[in-house]
Amino acid sequence: MKQKHEFKSIVAETLLIPLYMRAKESRRVNPILDDKAAERLADSLEYDYSQFDGAKLSEVGCVVRGWYFDRAVKRFIDTHPRPVVVNVGCGLDTRFQRIGNPKAVFYDLDLPEVMALRRELIPEQTGNVYISASLLETDWMDELRRKHPDAEFIFIVEGVLMYFYEKQVKSFLHHVASRFGGGELWFDVCGTMMSRHGVKPDSLRHHEAQIRSGLSDGHLVEQWEPALQLIEQANYMKFFRSRWGFFFGQVLGRIPWLCYKFSSLLGYKILSK
Repeated sequence: MKQKHEFKSIVAETLLIPLYMRAKESRRVNPILDDKAAERLADSLEYDYSQFDGAKLSEVGCVVRGWYFDRAVKRFIDTHPRPVVVNVGCGLDTRFQRIGNPKAVFYDLDLPEVMALRRELIPEQTGNVYISASLLETDWMDELRRKHPDAEFIFIVEGVLMYFYEKQVKSFLHHVASRFGGGELWFDVCGTMMSRHGVKPDSLRHHEAQIRSGLSDGHLVEQWEPALQLIEQANYMKFFRSRWGFFFGQVLGRIPWLCYKFSSLLGYKILSK
């Protein structure tokens, strides 16, 4: 029996895009991301996913992004004795199901509406704790710090920050950077070409959700927040070039500065005070 869910929030509904793209990818031969949990989840919801089928760039982008952040999390777990992984704006992400490691504690955080659905579809389990809150709040950060005073934290904010205004993004980065020295913070952004000119990813063209902020130079964040030190700014199209098609993979993908004007993947060390 498939389950129907009416979303109250326009942005909350966007969580179905990466879920569907991961499920679709997982069914391919030699997928970029093998995600059986996403396949089961997408099948369990009654929803017209066909509206996303023409979004060829988002189709590859969503799974490259998931693969990229999975690698960052695995590296962090391997190189830190007491790792805590915090998935901010998790939606129906299945990172714990893909790479859950008994060495690490995984937290998934999203708005109450989303977490209620998540609890129904993916019940909490040992090693994977759920938090209902907004990323703009700070109580949950202080609580995590209290619960794990000696831990090293990695924050993944995937497919989220472009829906917030720059002032809100700066505030979030500041709150994380001022509390979690010694950790890492990874997120993706839309570039200024998209935010300034109202250009949307192809998966959102028929959707009301708006891109509210953009960033093309990862070093700008270091100026906003000196406690954040850029580890890497990556262009999506340098990974799995053949999947992007000739123009995007072989031509555009070899001009990073131009790609960054549309989107990029960013990782930062959080410097200790």
